[in-house]
Amino acid sequence: MIINLPTRRFAALLFDMDGTLISSIASAERAWSRWAAAHGLDVAAFLPTIHGVRSVETIRRLNLPGVDPEAEAAAITQAEMADVGDVTEIPGARAFLTTLPPDRWAIVTSAPRALALRRLAAADMPVPKLMVAAEDVAQGKPAPDCFLLAARRLGVAAEACCVFEDAPAGLRAAEAAGASVVVVTATHHEPAPTGHPAIPDYRNLRAVTDPDGLRLTTHM
Repeated sequence: MIINLPTRRFAALLFDMDGTLISSIASAERAWSRWAAAHGLDVAAFLPTIHGVRSVETIRRLNLPGVDPEAEAAAITQAEMADVGDVTEIPGARAFLTTLPPDRWAIVTSAPRALALRRLAAADMPVPKLMVAAEDVAQGKPAPDCFLLAARRLGVAAEACCVFEDAPAGLRAAEAAGASVVVVTATHHEPAPTGHPAIPDYRNLRAVTDPDGLRLTTHM
């Protein structure tokens, strides 16, 4: 069920990738589980902290002695790139993206660019003209920098954008950027209330383009 879509028109749509356009949770959690176990972490407690933020910041937060966050994050990225066999699209995402004007949408991801491109290819998803990836900003989500940069590169105000997100860090980043938000709940076991409109996937979502911008609507 789609809940209370925004009624206003938007200059552009900004999409998180993992958990929002594609499902890569199994792949990511396999790589991170191996890493966490090797470092003596409680894997079950640790895994929920990895989603929606840059790998280097996840590792840096742990403050593990003798660990180089940049080197460890690079190694995890390589492991994730080698494990994309079960990465799939969120239902309806591919068809929805192909209806959007190419200069009116972007992917804004916490993944490194190489990993993002690998996962998009694995899920047979379109690659946007604009992607803001982990290496493009000094501060990752929940800082708003990535969404502000994407809006600026599209030539629009962040306040005129609608962000599609699934993870708490991304939601906080979008809110801090001043954008409107739609929560994608496809990979949530028990979606938490956020106060934002929510969609389970893209199968009943449509974007109508007119001279005043993009308007979100439903179709059956």
